[in-house]
Amino acid sequence: MSKALIIGAGGVAGVVIHKCCQNSEVFTEICIASRTKSKCDKFKEELEGKTATKITTAQVDANSVPQLVELINKEKPDIVINVALPYQDLTIMDACLETKTDYLDTANYEPEDTAKFEYKWQWAYKERFEKAGITAILGCGFDPGVTGVFSAYAQKHYFDEINYIDILDCNGGDHGYPFATNFNPEINIREVSAKGSYIEDGKWVETEPMEIKRVYNFDEVGEKDMYLLHHEELESLAINIKGIKRIRFFMTFGQSYLTHLKCLENVGMTSIEPIMYEGKEIVPLQFLKAVLPDPASLGPRTVGKTNIGCICQGKKDGKPVNYYVYNVCDHQECYKEVGSQAVSYTTGVPAMIGAEMVLTGKWKKSGVYNVEEFDPDPFMEGLNKWGLPWKENFDPVLVD
Repeated sequence: MSKALIIGAGGVAGVVIHKCCQNSEVFTEICIASRTKSKCDKFKEELEGKTATKITTAQVDANSVPQLVELINKEKPDIVINVALPYQDLTIMDACLETKTDYLDTANYEPEDTAKFEYKWQWAYKERFEKAGITAILGCGFDPGVTGVFSAYAQKHYFDEINYIDILDCNGGDHGYPFATNFNPEINIREVSAKGSYIEDGKWVETEPMEIKRVYNFDEVGEKDMYLLHHEELESLAINIKGIKRIRFFMTFGQSYLTHLKCLENVGMTSIEPIMYEGKEIVPLQFLKAVLPDPASLGPRTVGKTNIGCICQGKKDGKPVNYYVYNVCDHQECYKEVGSQAVSYTTGVPAMIGAEMVLTGKWKKSGVYNVEEFDPDPFMEGLNKWGLPWKENFDPVLVD
């Protein structure tokens, strides 16, 4: 008998809501809250009568701690699932602290005025969450999220030490638009246009955006160009996985996407610096977000598959071991099931599973944690059960 408060009403929230309703034995009640209540009501209308889960909705400004506290006190949830914007992580964590409520999110905090995302702001809450006797789970989407669980699973079952991890994120989907982003355009473009970086021998090594390119042949998708990006889970995995010498993150991009992005960058449309336009201050990237297709609208028109996983290299009993664990997800199958494309699906399903882990006591510890700090086995079972089955390869092609 558990109640979740889901904050957010975008594409990922839609998947979390559907999956909580499918898992009604654990999630007997959910409250969906967002700045725009009509979006929450739409989900409620869509699902009522099709689930045993009781659904309520509420309006809240996730930037306002007092509003969040008032809502949490009124609804009394057992956990808050934050699928709002990463800029709102800290206000929601503050409200959870004040009300002594467990917390989970899918992406780490980044300040709105700098495109810099790292864990230091949220890790700073560790002691306060410990004292309050509540759990905070950070980055429980796919990457970060499942990639951390995959790494912990590899460490637990196949390695004495893991020296190298390459996280490969391939989206082989096609939505038919010349240019669109698969999740929040503002976050997506900030992430892609930032400098790349990876961790080697305990230090960050910085690269120019898209400087390092590799070609990889992905199971069920085929050969794709992939580029080294900075990604937040590198920071936590480098601390929590034993024996790490180097950890990198690669993501695939088609040539059309990169050409459009370069052009937009060259004319200043990806800038987060405010400019004056007709007497008003606007942020170019926010204006661009307004004219691009809404990621939530891509579901019906996206075909193809995603393939996301971790290649680990290390040692077991003194012998070298190579291991690749990954998930393949079909955009159209996701759309048929929950009305979203695979990028939202692969983020939303793990958020629901992570919340279930906390609510059932499997991942319940006072403090602030990344997913790889918990037992990966029940979560890995959950992935197979709830729509993200994983595959293993003990002789993978390695990335040079």
